[in-house]
Amino acid sequence: MVQKSRSLLPYITLLILSGAHLAAQNPMHVTHILGFLDAANNANGDLSIHDGALQFQKKDAAPSAQIGLASIQDVVLGQQDRQVGGTPLILGRAATPYGGGRVIALFSHKKYDTVTLEYLDPNGGFHGAIFQLNKGQGDVLKSQLVAGGAHLKHTNLETTHDSK
Repeated sequence: MVQKSRSLLPYITLLILSGAHLAAQNPMHVTHILGFLDAANNANGDLSIHDGALQFQKKDAAPSAQIGLASIQDVVLGQQDRQVGGTPLILGRAATPYGGGRVIALFSHKKYDTVTLEYLDPNGGFHGAIFQLNKGQGDVLKSQLVAGGAHLKHTNLETTHDSK
């Protein structure tokens, strides 16, 4: 039994590594908030890494915008919380008796990751771009960018809180 599990270990490792490689090649669906050259604000599209460049392709088959990974000076992650449901949900919360609207509000939020890039254009100009991704994809994108050659100005430092 031990020999069978040892003989399967290389195959399992290869399967996991090839899955991670395929995940790195698949584009992520993002919303470009602002700042990326040649891309409209609040545009939905796919963000991918090809041939040492970060590429944003809008859904309407417009020309893609791209920057070289080596020109990225910093990558900053953040989180955003947005209420979903619009006006009908707001009216439903207001009409719910006995404070039930507060309970509805607990379940009507969706969390997103935000990725802010600081980069240099080909002329040396300093720019920034903000992308909104689904929760959990920000760390994946940051690790792919760093592995591809993006620079980081600072690392994430954990703050300690003194309890008295």
